[in-house]
Amino acid sequence: MKNPTHYPAILLIVTGLAIGYLFGASRTGLEVGPPAVGAESRAESRAAGSAAAPEGKTDYLKQSDGVAAKVDPNWDYGLGDGHVSKLKPYPLPCPPGQRTPFELWRYAGRGPSSWGPPTLHVSWDEWKQHCLEQKPKLMAEWKAHLDALYDFHGRPLGSVRMSGQRKQVPAGPIARVPKGVASFEALASLPVDEIRRRDLFPYKPLAHPLQSTAHMLFPQSWTDAHPEHLRMDVDFDLPDVYLPEFPAPMFLTTHKELGDITGGREVTLGNYYEIFDGLLTGEQMEGLKELLRPSPTTWFNQTHHRVTVSPSVGVSCFSCHVNGHTNGAIELAPDSRPNEARLRMDTPTMRGNYNLMQLSSKRSIRSMDHFAEVEEYFDGDPGLMQALGPRGAQRQITNRMGDFNAILDFPPAPKLGPLMTLIAEQATEAELRGEALFHGKAQCAKCHSGPAFVDDYLHDLRVERFYKGRPEGPIKTFPLRGIKDSPPYLHDVRCPTLHDAVEFFNLILELKLTAQEKDDLVAFLLCL
Repeated sequence: MKNPTHYPAILLIVTGLAIGYLFGASRTGLEVGPPAVGAESRAESRAAGSAAAPEGKTDYLKQSDGVAAKVDPNWDYGLGDGHVSKLKPYPLPCPPGQRTPFELWRYAGRGPSSWGPPTLHVSWDEWKQHCLEQKPKLMAEWKAHLDALYDFHGRPLGSVRMSGQRKQVPAGPIARVPKGVASFEALASLPVDEIRRRDLFPYKPLAHPLQSTAHMLFPQSWTDAHPEHLRMDVDFDLPDVYLPEFPAPMFLTTHKELGDITGGREVTLGNYYEIFDGLLTGEQMEGLKELLRPSPTTWFNQTHHRVTVSPSVGVSCFSCHVNGHTNGAIELAPDSRPNEARLRMDTPTMRGNYNLMQLSSKRSIRSMDHFAEVEEYFDGDPGLMQALGPRGAQRQITNRMGDFNAILDFPPAPKLGPLMTLIAEQATEAELRGEALFHGKAQCAKCHSGPAFVDDYLHDLRVERFYKGRPEGPIKTFPLRGIKDSPPYLHDVRCPTLHDAVEFFNLILELKLTAQEKDDLVAFLLCL
């Protein structure tokens, strides 16, 4: 039996600990009472509570040798406005389906957990009703957000067509020149600090329209042909004119003489054998079949944890990489948490992967079979496997998927010679000037070199120098070979046209290109 005389002492200890906790919490900005404001306001108050210490205050840390070292609490590792202490914390908690701020680059920090449950936080009927009711207003507001950033006029770039000849290349730039600035050339003449201070940078990061749920978002050209992938919560957000042609042609390194191997058809499980029998090896045919075979994903599956009205068998690799190219579908990079911190990602082409040493935008995956193996529900969360069904393929299967991937070729480039330089007799004066700029003043060749016009490195462009926002870090350089077939550009499609991509790099690399030089550079890029 416990001695009752100990109770007063225990009570004093508990009381002292509680007072100490409350005092410490009040100094660090922790919430110790019931919230009286919304999640975003609470987050902002937390940010205020974690601001840098007053000037003159110095903290001391004991080093391993026992000597105290001075630590400046204002030190931000040189990140400046991009340091977490200068940004808003994410408005948490944020369950799937909840609206998120459109300008997520203003936020930073960690989420409550690295793991997501394979079940809904509400009943299926409540989830369905919420998605269907929120969607029209969400899309109207997201459209207004994009319209404030871009002029989607839809005009073509002269008579230039993509490789399949079914679609014209879009003209640009379509990003809006900031108010108070006469032109992009005038903007590029301003110091970087002034662009940031006046908030003039026109190419800030783009988020997913519904980042809390996120997942694959397919363009209308795809959902018209595959209505099972039409989402009940959000629609694709870019006009079709700024997307690759659908279906894209497919070119094989092993059969260049055939040109487009598909004859203008979308390759499916129903026709792949007819199209490729007698052209592929048995192993390559098996790999292609696996690239076409749907499997469950986080939000496209047979459970109630889905974003389609009816259950779905899932998606395949070729649901986004149509015919080994891309249909412009977007996703979030599966390499970070919380969802609000994940970067919006365009679907890159699979063409020419045989010539690449690194795959994926940030994870630096080193082989095509490895890439085929690791896409855990396109969400970086293998914990969903038990509820949705195993997706993991044996190594021999992923090897075969990689083997088919390894014969997908770039489209023909008749103006380029064997060493990937322009054949002077076939090129225009503007294209030749653009080639000289590419290797000279524009500095493109520093990252885009070799037969695929890519250096196989990840580069940190430090774009946050131009706006007060979260750094995005290193991103893989993508090949420029066949680039006219792959609008929009950059990993998060913030540059809808080639002209926008040139304007973007002219700004961040401080190239000071003239309007004529930018047109010449685009003329060369169209030859690749």
